[in-house]
Amino acid sequence: MFDSVPVAGMCPQGAYGVQDSLRSGFTSVKNELLPSHPLELSEKNFQLNQDKMNFSTLRNIQGLHAPLKLQMEYRAARQIQRLPFLQSSHLALDTLRGSDEAIGFEDILSDPAQSETMGEPHMMVEYKLGLL
Repeated sequence: MFDSVPVAGMCPQGAYGVQDSLRSGFTSVKNELLPSHPLELSEKNFQLNQDKMNFSTLRNIQGLHAPLKLQMEYRAARQIQRLPFLQSSHLALDTLRGSDEAIGFEDILSDPAQSETMGEPHMMVEYKLGLL
């Protein structure tokens, strides 16, 4: 018999009933916790709110074409990435937003959300391409 009660949705199961860390990453309870402070949610959505405000201002000043063009450029810059086992710096996106000259926490101490991903490079590329 089993010593523990399985909880649905807590860890994705692989083919043998064990979590597939290569495809789904390591599970963390920290990711499923609610924000501990009211400003934490606001800080997580800061860039999104900033973009919405900039697009709204741009639309009022220059018309509908300007924010649409900028959104298309953002989308194209987001798609430029390195191989799946290497983290992308999104330099083109930072340049479009004007944040390439600003020094922030992630520039000095590295963003904890962008920690190194270790694994078999060939398998990670095949998974990203949908071959596995």
